[in-house]
Amino acid sequence: MLFRSRLAEAGSAIRIATGAPLPLDADAVVQVELTTPLGADGSPAGLRGRQALNGIPAAVAIHAPVPVGASIRRRGSDLSAGAVVLEPGASLGPAAIGLVAGAGVGSIAVHRRPIVGVLATGDEIRPAGSVLGASGIPDANGPALRALAAAAGAETIDLGIARDQLADVIERLRRGVAEADVGIVSGGVSVGPYDLVRAGFEAVGTIELWRVAVQPGKPFAFGTARRDDGRRVLLFGLPGNPVSSFVTFELFVRPALRRLSGYADLLRPSEPGVLVDAVSKSLGRRAYLRVEIERRPNGAPARDSEGRLLVRLAGARSNAVQGSHVLSTLASADALAAVPEELDEAPPGTDVEVFWLDR
Repeated sequence: MLFRSRLAEAGSAIRIATGAPLPLDADAVVQVELTTPLGADGSPAGLRGRQALNGIPAAVAIHAPVPVGASIRRRGSDLSAGAVVLEPGASLGPAAIGLVAGAGVGSIAVHRRPIVGVLATGDEIRPAGSVLGASGIPDANGPALRALAAAAGAETIDLGIARDQLADVIERLRRGVAEADVGIVSGGVSVGPYDLVRAGFEAVGTIELWRVAVQPGKPFAFGTARRDDGRRVLLFGLPGNPVSSFVTFELFVRPALRRLSGYADLLRPSEPGVLVDAVSKSLGRRAYLRVEIERRPNGAPARDSEGRLLVRLAGARSNAVQGSHVLSTLASADALAAVPEELDEAPPGTDVEVFWLDR
């Protein structure tokens, strides 16, 4: 119901449907739930608040005062002319898609999801769930890296598990180069007799970088290859130890995937933190510790008087170690805490940078 201010007699109204344009000079809307239809004699001609399906009544009773401007949605109250609807790099979730459609935009330019081929290596590696035998190791890296790539916005291809034979590594890498935008290989990037990934990268492309000063994750390789159509494929060789593989993915692969996906924010959100536990590390390498954030009784992150997060080594309460093979501490970690290169001992109270992880 609409009150009229000047073009109708005082106390008169015009009925409109929800979402209809506001009649000229109307200055408020009365919800039908606040009205009762009346007959010509002023007696009720229907129930209060019932749907107005039986024609326009002779009059209505209004049961609550309605101020000027009530229930009116002004033109431009959501988006004004010339407003930026979405910034480049914004994620197209359900709300963003609704916003674009609500702005009347029928199509927009987007980045497609990058395609990532994931390859595990090693004669000892077995698919998870299969019989291990005397020397087999379940493949944790392949499933974990595919999940990490998908969480970063990519589509994945399983390139399987390569044997410790250069020909097999090269064949699987070539498939990845032909079908994917990014190739990720776990294991085989160190200096052992069966570390064949560097040679594989050189066979299908070029090596751009080998080894990084981080802990865990020193054996790391990066290279590129060219597809038949001329497009460049990024190649990442990650360590075989599962925690090292996870950490180097977070540091080097995830930002690249997010850039390829068109995201504006490439890095994990970070905050200053302070260690609760003492830590030993290698001098000259930046350590990325798996940590749990101390919590208040209400579950909120605990902070010191300077606002720094209080971080404890993941698994410390159960005496778990921070070895690069210990997946249980990775699964319980809230974040990675970076300890600077110049330290080999970090006592409680040491400042760290805390990078939040997905849980």
